Amino acid sequence: MIKKFSPCLKGYGIYAVLAPATIALEVILEVFIPYLMAQIIDIGINRGDYSFILQRGALMVLMAILSLFCGALSGAFAARASAGLAYGVRKKLYEKIQDFSFANVDKFSTASLVTRMTTDVNSVQQAFMMIIRSCIRSPLMLITATIMAFRLNSQLASIFLFAIPVLGTALFIIAKMAYPRFAKMFEKFDYMNRRIQETLIAIRVVKTFVKGDYEAEEFEKAADGVRAAQVKAEKLIITNGPIMQLTIYATTIAICWFGGRSIIAGRMEVGALTGVITYVSQILMSLMMLSFVFVSIVMTRASIARICEVFDEIPDIRDNPSSELKVSDGSIEFNNVSFSYSKNKENKVLSDINLKIGSGDKIGIVGATGSAKTTLVQLIPRLYDVTDGKVLVGGHDVRDYKLEELRENVAMVLQKNVLFTGTIRDNLKWGNESATEEEIIKAAKKAQAHDFIMSFPEGYDTELGQGGVNVSGGQKQRLCIARALLKNPKIIILDDSTSAVDTATDSEIRKTFREELDHVTTIVIAQRIASVIDADKIVVLDEGKINGVGTHDELLGENAIYREIYQSQRKGEQ
Repeated sequence: MIKKFSPCLKGYGIYAVLAPATIALEVILEVFIPYLMAQIIDIGINRGDYSFILQRGALMVLMAILSLFCGALSGAFAARASAGLAYGVRKKLYEKIQDFSFANVDKFSTASLVTRMTTDVNSVQQAFMMIIRSCIRSPLMLITATIMAFRLNSQLASIFLFAIPVLGTALFIIAKMAYPRFAKMFEKFDYMNRRIQETLIAIRVVKTFVKGDYEAEEFEKAADGVRAAQVKAEKLIITNGPIMQLTIYATTIAICWFGGRSIIAGRMEVGALTGVITYVSQILMSLMMLSFVFVSIVMTRASIARICEVFDEIPDIRDNPSSELKVSDGSIEFNNVSFSYSKNKENKVLSDINLKIGSGDKIGIVGATGSAKTTLVQLIPRLYDVTDGKVLVGGHDVRDYKLEELRENVAMVLQKNVLFTGTIRDNLKWGNESATEEEIIKAAKKAQAHDFIMSFPEGYDTELGQGGVNVSGGQKQRLCIARALLKNPKIIILDDSTSAVDTATDSEIRKTFREELDHVTTIVIAQRIASVIDADKIVVLDEGKINGVGTHDELLGENAIYREIYQSQRKGEQ
């Protein structure tokens, strides 16, 4: 665990060292104060030596001020170190998630990954801050206070030794029972966050179907589940406090009883008893502090385990960083390709796919919902890897390329169009950060987006809301197409990316692709036959298998599935 988290402290390690160093000075100064007080009582007051009292009193005040100063410094250093650790852990988590394939993200779920980067990291941050202070302060206080207490009166000081087995047993039982409860609590957090995420993303659907009350009830159930899990976990943890207090008070009473009898018998001075009581209190308080640190670690253990799950996750898709291969052209070949999301060869989504696409070809893919059209094209830029067979781009297996090289040459407009908060220009430059204004406008025109962009008062500087909420579905699709074109790819994949565009605009986009992008291999997944009717080849998929390949006229005469889709759409138009 230390090996995994220590790199996250880079740049903040000095604060993690200074925090315990200053807390050690605070403890040493604090421990000498009761000893000076005992001397004032037993020597200064008993002898009436006021100069001795003033001297020791001034020294006590000085030590108290220095101790306070060291404590404040330690707090500041610990805060910096823990904040730095949280920053480093979040950065490492985010970088790891960036390497995940779709399959890895699906395994954890988006909501769970968000919880791990927020709630779990916060728990680790708080625990770390407590550890670098209390795990130095408490043991050091325990050792030094014990030495001083035994120096004053070894018999009385030995009483607190009976408290250690009681506290140790209680902590062991609490820790063993608490961990599974906190693990369950974080599962409830994941579910609640998932409900919130789904509701906020689909807020328009919720309002359209007047499901606000239903979603509120579902959220209330999720939130109540978190509350119940928290109560169950923390009501066990809080029993640590009463057990500690009972032990401290019982020990103090025992010391006062036996110490009082020793004073009466003349075997002990009052100042020595006061010092022993103070030291034993410091010892027991240090034990109490250690118990709280221990409890905090137990609470954080579930968070650490969840973070380490992400750190330890092996990306489903491995990069090939040593490869020097370049994508030479846009040719694509599927060679006996099969694919299963679960890696179970008995449950294949795609089976025995054999298909050759020449560089610059215009390919259409049609089929019923669930026929694995999207899955097929996601194998080209390695969003998923094949289960069997291989996919070749430019004559080479896609696994032989660096991921960056492959994906820079394959532009994909997904079914779910995503725009980010920022201007239209910022969003388009995702395709090419160094794109000139002329290139941006040219790409927008090819995607039939320039005219509607210029209809906005701010033009390309128009601010888009989160997810592009202030543009229509068709406008969003055209912006995503323009963004993909800015990459100047060798292959462009449009996954049902003109479904929200009117037929006239769809026709103009297809015309542009035919006339101006004849060198780019274009794959269009579409529900409308009109969107692929002029393709060089049309692929018909059915239940994860290729049912037919040919031109529109060939398939219309030979393929029953294609003919049925075409005729049903013709009837709908009449």
